[in-house]
Amino acid sequence: MSALSTRAAGGGSATPGPDTPGPARDDAAGPPRDPAAGPEPEPLAPGARLFPALAAVYRAQLSRARVARIPLLFVATFQSLGIMVLMRGIADSPEEARAVVAGSSVLVVAFVALNLLAQYFGKLRAGGGLDHYATLPVPPAAVVLGAAGAYASFTVPGAAVVAVTGSLMFQLPLTHLWVLGAVIPLAGAALAGLGAALGLLAPRQELATLLGQLGMSAALLLGVLPPARLPEPIGWARDLLPSSYGVDALARTFEPRPDWTAVTLDLGVCAAVGLVSLAAATWAYRRAALR
Repeated sequence: MSALSTRAAGGGSATPGPDTPGPARDDAAGPPRDPAAGPEPEPLAPGARLFPALAAVYRAQLSRARVARIPLLFVATFQSLGIMVLMRGIADSPEEARAVVAGSSVLVVAFVALNLLAQYFGKLRAGGGLDHYATLPVPPAAVVLGAAGAYASFTVPGAAVVAVTGSLMFQLPLTHLWVLGAVIPLAGAALAGLGAALGLLAPRQELATLLGQLGMSAALLLGVLPPARLPEPIGWARDLLPSSYGVDALARTFEPRPDWTAVTLDLGVCAAVGLVSLAAATWAYRRAALR
């Protein structure tokens, strides 16, 4: 009897040869995983990129706010038109007329981008809506920018109607009203970032509404009234209001020979303040979402 038969009869085990099957082992994969530990967790989906996420949030906010915000847009437009009618008897000089028309046009932006956005984010925080966005793989900047852009988009028709009506009412030239296409997004970005930050930082929804109303009142008083009629301390406060630079840029275009260097500088200040305010709103969103 051969040695292999003797070991098999005695209950021994033969040494596995090269063709004998054995437990598979992959040295590169590390030690075998315990089956009692359950299935391996699925890897998380990669986070969405900023611009696709921004476009998705913008479309969602635009469709949701379309029905509810259109009546408020009419209110903002008629409010600015009524202010221009009242100021018509006060504005004696062409300089004051230019300031009134420009300030009333930007006031539409302030009503929607600052006041309503502060109320929206205050309500979103109080109602737990931030938890919904926190579960999505969306960058915080996309949420803030998407909502701000959607709200600012509603100001375009109203601001254009006010600017054209005011120019006809005060007999101002319509030649350079195309500058409104730069004033609305830049002033809107600055005011929307400020409104979002106020709504997210306010500890209560009622306080967010109050801060939004106060911001719009400041835009009304400091933006519509001619700067020459304001006391000097109030004029300093006007320089701190982001929308006042958009008002000055638009008012300069009504002059017979606009100073385009000054217009560009005012728009540049609006753009810089807009970046800072939107960055502050993004920080406030992260802070509120983590609480």
